[in-house]
Amino acid sequence: MKKLIVMVSVLLLLVIGCSRKEPVVKLKKDTPAYQLAKELSVRLPYLDPGKNNPLITTKNFDISSGEVFQMIQDNFGKRAVQLKTLDVDRVKDIIKQNALVIAEKKLLFNEAKNAKMIATEAEVDSFMNMQMAQFGGKEKFMQGLQENDISMEAVREDVVSSLSINRFLEDTLTEASKVTEEDIKKAYAEDKTASVRHILFLTQGKPDSAKKAIRAKAEEVLKLAKSGENFEKLVKQYSEDPGSKDAGGLYKDFERGQMVKPFEDAAFETPIGQISDVVETNFGYHIIKVIDRKKETQPLEKIREQLTASAQVKKQADAYENYLKTLKEKYEFKEVEF
Repeated sequence: MKKLIVMVSVLLLLVIGCSRKEPVVKLKKDTPAYQLAKELSVRLPYLDPGKNNPLITTKNFDISSGEVFQMIQDNFGKRAVQLKTLDVDRVKDIIKQNALVIAEKKLLFNEAKNAKMIATEAEVDSFMNMQMAQFGGKEKFMQGLQENDISMEAVREDVVSSLSINRFLEDTLTEASKVTEEDIKKAYAEDKTASVRHILFLTQGKPDSAKKAIRAKAEEVLKLAKSGENFEKLVKQYSEDPGSKDAGGLYKDFERGQMVKPFEDAAFETPIGQISDVVETNFGYHIIKVIDRKKETQPLEKIREQLTASAQVKKQADAYENYLKTLKEKYEFKEVEF
């Protein structure tokens, strides 16, 4: 009898353990989201709403293709059909990005719920009233939702999770986001501006198949640049950046935060006079030659407030990224390739 009781207990624990994973969102047939997914699945079979394949998996929940399409429909309403006009690679990128947004938000919202930091009805009402006022009043706000086929329920749910996450993160990351005197002195000692020349090989809006060939071309030109070829001549011959090509690829004296991060990192980390490896951004592939960098010339005390604010933004961003990375490891977060 004891053995039987133990076996039943083990089975019960297994059932309870398995049931902790949240149910997967599945689209209802004959809904706009289902129809959109069905039409796109002709070109991307993995997105078939009937199969409802996972895009992200964790220990606690999975993000299905159906959930992503429902979120896109809830947020964009009638404009969601614009997905059908895009090429396959762009659609894949959008679906993956939205799956990531949903999954990361769900991780954080779950942590907020565990910490009992859910936004109150009064807080949600207050926020919604502010949004309506900015929109010109409740009537215009509701009309806008109706015209775009977006439900008030979906908007309100999003507000609840966003407010809850913000409160939770403020509480959780406060200590890690504190700016110290050492942080301020370090920021003051860093190079303030950089001047570079660069060659851009555009990939924005192009399919993955084309990107491989563009990358190969960029690597070939990089070899020429590092072998001593005249950099400005290479810019004129190969660069596809209309904003700098006629100036020899020059971007002069730009500060941190003005360029996309991979470009900025290369500009401020590559030794002066040297050429970076191929750098990828959302615009394409870059080859960057660092011409000069300059330090801050104003006294520390004169710009202390500005430096403190900049350091605060950076520490908050770093703290958030580190915390999110820890959460993903904790919940065995995996993105599914398709």
